[in-house]
Amino acid sequence: MAPKTSNLAAERREYLRLDSVFPVQFCLLGSDGATPGSGWIQGFTNNVGKGGMCLEVNNLAPDIAGLLKTGQAKFSLSIELPFVSAPMNALAKISWVQEAVGRTGKYLIGLSYEQIDPAQNKKIMNYAWARKLFAPVVLTVIFILGAAFVVNAYLNVNLIQGNRALVEQLVKILQETSVAKQKIKEIDREKDDLRLKIQTLQLRIQALDEEREKRKEEANTIVTLNSRIDALSQEKSTLQEQLISLQHKESTVTEQLLRLDQKKTTLAQVNLDKMYQWLQMMQSQRTGLVKSFEGQGELSDWAFTYDQSLAVQAYANFSDFERARKILDFFDKKAQRKGLFFNAYNVTSGKPTEETAYSGPTVWVGIAIAQYTHKSQDSRYLRLAQDIADAIIALQGEDGGIAGGNDVTWRLTEHNLDAYAFLEMLHALTGKEKYLQAKDKILQWLATHINNKTDDVALRRKRGDSTIVANSHLWAVVALGPEQLERMGINPDRILEFAEQNFLVEVTYTRPEGQTIKIKGFDFDPPRHAARGGIAFPEWTAQVVIASQMMADFYFKKAMIAKARSYELKADEYLSQLCNMIISSPSPSGQGESCVPAATHDYVDAGHGWTTPGGKSMGSVAATAYTLFAYYKYSPLVLTKDRP
Repeated sequence: MAPKTSNLAAERREYLRLDSVFPVQFCLLGSDGATPGSGWIQGFTNNVGKGGMCLEVNNLAPDIAGLLKTGQAKFSLSIELPFVSAPMNALAKISWVQEAVGRTGKYLIGLSYEQIDPAQNKKIMNYAWARKLFAPVVLTVIFILGAAFVVNAYLNVNLIQGNRALVEQLVKILQETSVAKQKIKEIDREKDDLRLKIQTLQLRIQALDEEREKRKEEANTIVTLNSRIDALSQEKSTLQEQLISLQHKESTVTEQLLRLDQKKTTLAQVNLDKMYQWLQMMQSQRTGLVKSFEGQGELSDWAFTYDQSLAVQAYANFSDFERARKILDFFDKKAQRKGLFFNAYNVTSGKPTEETAYSGPTVWVGIAIAQYTHKSQDSRYLRLAQDIADAIIALQGEDGGIAGGNDVTWRLTEHNLDAYAFLEMLHALTGKEKYLQAKDKILQWLATHINNKTDDVALRRKRGDSTIVANSHLWAVVALGPEQLERMGINPDRILEFAEQNFLVEVTYTRPEGQTIKIKGFDFDPPRHAARGGIAFPEWTAQVVIASQMMADFYFKKAMIAKARSYELKADEYLSQLCNMIISSPSPSGQGESCVPAATHDYVDAGHGWTTPGGKSMGSVAATAYTLFAYYKYSPLVLTKDRP
């Protein structure tokens, strides 16, 4: 229902604007005005009046939004105020609905009360006026400041506890869902076994029938055959009854699974919204940089350049362009070392914390600029992106490969895949031929040097190195795409099969609250090569999800629906494993918001000269960003305008 502008303005003038919001949960009611028609949805208000309130709701599902716009929906409200022990309940109808500009899924909803207890309404208005008005007396100011401190502390404690509860609920639902799916698999196996037995019995009965027909003149034989046929028929009937019972059992478990999936979808969305809020909290207001790890001792103030690219892309995907610009402004003003940025900086001072400057992280700054430019249509950083491209092209050898830096000769497959994607993006944005030519040279190098000709799947980590690592395989699918891989004579299906055969692990993960669960995820190295055993990394697991989503799209375009569905199921399975690793931030700055740790294990050798941070109970920017990317089907290496 689209209200007239004048009516909307009049409605808003009747409301009292507050300096702080308070939470309101609501659910839509069915046509009878009493039965819930949706789950509970979180909203916030900072406009209230005696006759109603204005709610702000983020990431509203399209079907719910469509229902609201009809103007026919009724609301059941649960309003929480500080110092009030129990939520206040009310019934309301829609006065107006307005979608926020530039933010898909964010709505302002004007509500008029149809039923509310007058005493509770008075409490709401008293709270509103108490927050709005104050006397200019020093003692009153001190009292208000003290009260505000107590209220904020109370709200923060409740917020942290509420956030932790949401994470725990999600993990519980995921575990119950996993159990239900396993039950269905077991039932399917039992059904198949029963069907086979029934089919075998039927064949035996038919054979006896044929023999009885042939020997119908032999009375004694007929009696024997009839007896055997009756026994087999009775056995068949018993098996059919068991099959019907299993089908009923399957129907019950399937209904349970559907209910769990609905709860899971709602809880996952809430937690993912909170993960984005956590990413916002990790940004320094001084430098604009985002600290890579939460509460990590000597790494607590480190902002890895690669992670800054991921944060820019997360912000841009939520149309939070101001936050993205703060990071890009830092790099735009920061002097480069022979055209490359340092691998890491101090999040507070902005000074380098790692003296090396490799091509890979610098390329990722260029990728962030390309994605930001494409989504925001703001070209202010394109000059910097082209400077980065020129520095990268200067590192390109005659064979087309990009060196790892100015002072090294090695060439990583990963860096070259990233550079290929970056130059392709930059060519699309600028139309300059030199980027296309440089990209094609990289492709030639990749085709010549990284594919092991004795095995059309194993992609080497770098030229002259037989080591296999997860990202060389996964990024090949994402950066090059299935079509390009096929043109190169590389089977994209076998790449992902190879990744599952060599990098997939199932490990025990102890959650911060002490719960021990099983996680299926992907390691960086084949676990058989590491004395430490397997480690599940959310980053690599999310990359498998993204690659599987691309493969599903690839086969849908080919009208190979069954194969596309199999990749969708694979992506959903590993996405659920990622959600199993969502934790509630334990740090003061994180305020209990949801985030994802770097790995399932602390301080263990991850291979190639680095160890996992002490982060199985602390948030990681890379892991959290990639989980968001996987959920919203976003690939960092492909330009797309799709937003969450």
